[in-house]
Amino acid sequence: MAVDHYENFPVASVLLPADLREPVAAIYGFARSADDFADEGDLSPQQRRALLTGYQTELDAIERGEPTRDPVFLRLRPVIARYGLPLQLFRDLLDAFTQDVSKDRYCDFAELMDYCRCSADPVGRLMLHLFGHASAENLSRSDAICSALQLINHWQDVGIDAGKGSKGRIYLPQDDMACFGVSDGDILLRASVDSLDSPAGAGFRALLQFQVERARALMLSGAPLGWDLPGRIGLEIRAIVAGGLRILDKIEAIDYDVFNRRPVLQPLDWPLIVWRSLVRPLDTHR
Repeated sequence: MAVDHYENFPVASVLLPADLREPVAAIYGFARSADDFADEGDLSPQQRRALLTGYQTELDAIERGEPTRDPVFLRLRPVIARYGLPLQLFRDLLDAFTQDVSKDRYCDFAELMDYCRCSADPVGRLMLHLFGHASAENLSRSDAICSALQLINHWQDVGIDAGKGSKGRIYLPQDDMACFGVSDGDILLRASVDSLDSPAGAGFRALLQFQVERARALMLSGAPLGWDLPGRIGLEIRAIVAGGLRILDKIEAIDYDVFNRRPVLQPLDWPLIVWRSLVRPLDTHR
C-alpha cells in the first residue's frame, strides 16, 4: 500500500478475501482509468472531459438496463449488480475527476473537503458495500480515513501538483496560505527545477505542519473502523491507516520540505506498519 492517489486502493491485496479480489480490481480499473483521463498524457481539457462524459454515459446505460460496451464497464457491471453498489458513488468519482480538469485552486478547507467527498470517500464506501458493513457509523469513519488519505497525498505531492496544468495545481487552501504568508508564486517557484537546492521557507513549513496535523487528527478519528471490522478486512484498513500515518511522520522528519524530497513508504517502514496494524493503541479501546 503506497499513499498515492488511488495507489492506496487495496488492489487484489493478499489481506482481502479471495472472492473479493476481482470485484475490488474491477472497481479499481474504473477509478484508475478515469483518474488517468483527468491527469495523464497530453490531452486537451475538451478531450479529457469527453472521455469522462463517456464513462458517465456508460453508468447511465447500466441504470437504464441498456447494453454496456466499454471493457471497463463490461467487467464492472456484474460487480455492481451482485453487490448492489450505488451508482452515485461512481458518479461522484467522475465529478471529482472532471473537476480536476478545470479547477486548480481551493479557497478554504471546507471546499477542499467537499472535493475529497467526491474524489476519495466513494472508494471506502464502495469497499464497505462489498464487505457488507455499510452502516451509517462505518461509512462516516471510512469517510474520515479516505479524506485523510487524500489530504496526505496532496501534502506529499505539493511540488508535483504545482507542475500540473497551465497554472499549476495547488490544493493547499488559499485562506490558510494567506494566513501563513505563502503565495501561489512561492509554491510555483519552489516547485521549479532551478530552486530545488534551497530549503522551503519558514512560512511554508508552518503551513504544511498545520495541514499535517489536520490530516492526522482526521485519520485518527476514523481509525477505530479497522479494529471494529472483522478478520482480514479490518486488518487491511488498519494497514492503510498505519501507512498513511507513517507518511505524515516522514513529512515531519524532513521538516516539511516536500519540494526537495517526496516522502514515500520504503521497505524498512513495513515492520512498523505491520506492528501498528496488529497492536491496538490504548486510546482506541472502548
